[in-house]
Amino acid sequence: MKIALKRIYAPTSPTDGLRVLVDRLWPRGITKEKANLSEWNKDLAPSEALRVWFHHNPELWNEFSKKYRIELEQSNFGKEFLVHHQQQEIITLLYAAHDTEHTHALILQKYLQDLYQQQV
Repeated sequence: MKIALKRIYAPTSPTDGLRVLVDRLWPRGITKEKANLSEWNKDLAPSEALRVWFHHNPELWNEFSKKYRIELEQSNFGKEFLVHHQQQEIITLLYAAHDTEHTHALILQKYLQDLYQQQV
């Protein structure tokens, strides 16, 4: 299984596989048709409190990364997500953030890849 990342604003591609929006809020300016989603999974996004605290501040990135990883590890959402989609060859995690170096999707991608490797 390949877990890819993509901004929701990038064009849809046949190589996207399962397209999953992993933001808690719907992205501005995107219609449901344009998003072409397979799923919107808010449970995989950071909690509302953590999202508001971080507010895409790069200076808080390291602390945010640790806190978000703890949230992921304390829930079963990642495990349930992988079990539910275990037959998928490609899963593309979609996010709206402009800053592609400080997005929760990077942390989620690594977390899901680690979980998948443990299962294989």
